[in-house]
Amino acid sequence: MNYRSIINILGWITGIEGAFMLLPLLCALVYGERTGIFFALCAAGCFLACLGLTRVKRRKDRFYAREGYVTVALAWIVMSLIGALPFTLSGEIPNYLDAVFETVSGFTTTGASILDDVEALSHCMLFWRSFTHWVGGMGVLVFVLAILPLAGGGSSFALMQAESPGPSVSKLVPHLKATARNLYTIYTGLTVTQIILMCLGGMPLFDSLCIAFGTAGTGGFGVLADSCAAYSTYLQVVITVFMVLFGINFEFFFLCTLRRFREAGKMEEVRWYLLIFVGATLFVGLDVFFKQGGGLLYDLQQSAFQVASVMTTTGFSTCDFDQWPMFARMLLVTIMFSGACAGSTGGGLKVSRILLYAKAGIREARALIQPRRVSAVRLNGSSVERSVLQGAMMFLACYLGIYVVSMLLLALDCEDFTTCFTAVAATINNIGPGLAQVGPACNYGFLSPLSKLTLIFDMLAGRLEVFPMLILLFPSTWKRK
Repeated sequence: MNYRSIINILGWITGIEGAFMLLPLLCALVYGERTGIFFALCAAGCFLACLGLTRVKRRKDRFYAREGYVTVALAWIVMSLIGALPFTLSGEIPNYLDAVFETVSGFTTTGASILDDVEALSHCMLFWRSFTHWVGGMGVLVFVLAILPLAGGGSSFALMQAESPGPSVSKLVPHLKATARNLYTIYTGLTVTQIILMCLGGMPLFDSLCIAFGTAGTGGFGVLADSCAAYSTYLQVVITVFMVLFGINFEFFFLCTLRRFREAGKMEEVRWYLLIFVGATLFVGLDVFFKQGGGLLYDLQQSAFQVASVMTTTGFSTCDFDQWPMFARMLLVTIMFSGACAGSTGGGLKVSRILLYAKAGIREARALIQPRRVSAVRLNGSSVERSVLQGAMMFLACYLGIYVVSMLLLALDCEDFTTCFTAVAATINNIGPGLAQVGPACNYGFLSPLSKLTLIFDMLAGRLEVFPMLILLFPSTWKRK
């Protein structure tokens, strides 16, 4: 284990988080809030820690996948522990475990909250709470790789591969640093465009910033108690469109910027993602319309918002969809698991994995009928390597194992099956609201410390694609050789 390089990188991560805390400090100065002093203190502590930890010289000769996974997992844990401090020091979330839950939910872009009254928070705390979505959406290590030469090409790719969502990670351009910069350029451009469109629709600038951060990171933290219900239809449509856009593989946008539209159009995952969104919107909207009445266009618009929110694992809401008909609710729970595209800021299993599982199943069924027939699983017109298929299967096995254990732990202090099932689904898929006691009109504050720790692990495991968090639990991971 290359401890020196890991400590050095964690030092840079701490310094970057200190720099991020200057933004809510600026927000506190604008609104004249005294709670901003806690961001100043935490930022100063981060800078001091950065100075100390980055003095440890890196060993560039040994940095492999194991170090990459450990660094990513530790980075997200350290960021969350530090990011929770302003909430507790200010007294706005007095319980530190609750503050950590809220912060992990922010950085992992989950949007699950323990707060009863969101509007009671100061502006700077609301800003930081939403800004953690934007930071975690693309990944803090991708951001660091975009601006710092951390540890060379091979080790940098190990870091990016461990943090990025999806079955596999590819470089958009030959140099990884340029890839990271391209990703953040697209990410920032889409965020700024959404802010402008919402401001044009009459949304206050502060709300626009916070909602855009939550949409870009597919997180779901809002500034109002009713999430997005109070906003106009125009604003809800804008948010819907950008939720869908941020759930698309960013390689698609990169190819479009290069005017390689034919290659972009061949991305099978994007086509299925959009098809699932349109189909689910129609089925849910029509089910609500025929069973609960109301206007067809209104029900379809509300359906599109909730389907986009759940499928992209954003977690915003415009109504209490726990009151919708059973079919609509079950369909929403189903697409919780499919999630968005690989290479996006969305969570879930990812549409690409669902396609791989479906095609692998079809191939095996055909092999039973025609044993001598040799066929390959193809995605986007190319054959999928056996290692990618094996990785996808191992991911599913670990994912289901964590899911079952988490449900059993939650069952120790929660007697409602729907609550246990959807709480784990909403956290491991980084969605936020579930059903029953963790529905869109409720929160996670009633859970015991054990349940909160379990869901904190689930949120981190879901965001980091399971393996980085599991690797931390193996004693062999920490051996020097």
